[in-house]
Amino acid sequence: MAVDTTSSKASKPAGAATPVPARKKQRPSSVVLKLIMAASGTLLVLFLFAHAAGNLKIFVGLPDFDHYAEWLRELGTPLLPHAWFLWIQRFGLLAAIGLHIWAATVLTIRAKKARPVKYAHRPKVQGSYAARTMRWGGVIIVLFVIWHILDLTLGVVNPATGDSDASQRVVQGFDPERWYVTLFYVLAVVAVGFHLRHGIWSAVRTMGQQTTKGERRAKAIALVLSVVLVAMYLSVPIAVTFGLVK
Repeated sequence: MAVDTTSSKASKPAGAATPVPARKKQRPSSVVLKLIMAASGTLLVLFLFAHAAGNLKIFVGLPDFDHYAEWLRELGTPLLPHAWFLWIQRFGLLAAIGLHIWAATVLTIRAKKARPVKYAHRPKVQGSYAARTMRWGGVIIVLFVIWHILDLTLGVVNPATGDSDASQRVVQGFDPERWYVTLFYVLAVVAVGFHLRHGIWSAVRTMGQQTTKGERRAKAIALVLSVVLVAMYLSVPIAVTFGLVK
């Protein structure tokens, strides 16, 4: 009796390609995440410049600065109760920061999963200083936002307390004896500058700008905006620390 030695499964033709299993679509897509980062980042940048411009009123005079601070608390009244607009704004900004961090984290995790194999001798990736420091810069910024609210907004950790005028919280908060607070403020603002410089350039690329000329223009604009913002924010604590505002 003859024995059938052929396999029950159909033999694969020689040279046939092995089918690649379809990848599961990631939700949300990386494009959507980048758009979320760009939109939330734009909102934060607009707020930073508006806030910095308001801070400069302290150079006009302490009473004018206090009047500006009170005007902010009155925004939205009588439709909204006293100071509600500011709190709505603060929670909106925290939501924007949260979305920005979430989108960046998901994109980073996906990028790592796409390169599961680590090479023993991997060449150094050429990148700007800002790009290499985005992570720790983001951590410093988050810590700074928390401290800023506790110090100058609520007055919880400020020598002038929360019941004092806004100008007094600024003057006493950056008193020369509290040099470590001013140093942390400077470090955080510089981190914001690096973050902004790289973020604007990345946002422009996300929106479709890929030409060499366009990238050079985007980098120049990002550098100018970041330097201007840093100068606006640092002018106040430095002026207070050296007695120019008191």
